[in-house]
Amino acid sequence: MDALTSLPARFTLYSGPLSMFGAKAQIAALEKGLEFNLVMVPFDWAQGYTPKHPEVLRINPKRQVPVLVHGDLEIFDSTQIFEYLEDLQPHPSLWPRDPQARARARLLEHRSDEVYFPHVVRLMGLQQNLQDEAALAAIAAATRYYAEMDLLLARSVYLAGADYGFADIAFYMAALFGERQSAPVTPATPHLLAWRERLTQRPAVRAVAGAMAAWLASVGRPVPAFLRGTF
Repeated sequence: MDALTSLPARFTLYSGPLSMFGAKAQIAALEKGLEFNLVMVPFDWAQGYTPKHPEVLRINPKRQVPVLVHGDLEIFDSTQIFEYLEDLQPHPSLWPRDPQARARARLLEHRSDEVYFPHVVRLMGLQQNLQDEAALAAIAAATRYYAEMDLLLARSVYLAGADYGFADIAFYMAALFGERQSAPVTPATPHLLAWRERLTQRPAVRAVAGAMAAWLASVGRPVPAFLRGTF
């Protein structure tokens, strides 16, 4: 019996209402048409993910979502989950088939998480003092990154070329958090704005980003303008 056919039909994905990385994994699973059980770990503004879910604590030494469980497989980290989902359900492919194009797409996904997003994280603690030198530097760095992505999108429909994929999912969610943390995408990057609108109209993206927007509204937090019609 093939190893994949012996697996349970559904996997379980642990995420949270305000988890950027969990949202990435959830969008990817929906894009691939996979059936899964979604466990949303409660989040509180004062205490965060406290108490943390026991399965998240058991599986992930970093004590964070997302976590995926499929049979006896237990993995964490959104990029690792991307790779597993691609192997589990190769079609539709969310990585380019050409080896060099795939490497470039993987680099874009990595840069979104590890080069762009740290500037957003820095801003999370500086919302009451956006004129602080560190805040201004983080906003400037995010703005430069937007300009770089805009140049890519001037030449292609999606970040890694003609086809939508993991690189787009990763940066869409990261930039959503940039928007929330005072580093918005502006008309200075029109190709990036048009790309964001295309992605927002995708059913999988709209379902996940819309649920996040609805949760923000339910707790009285601002909702990015481009998401206000999604819930």
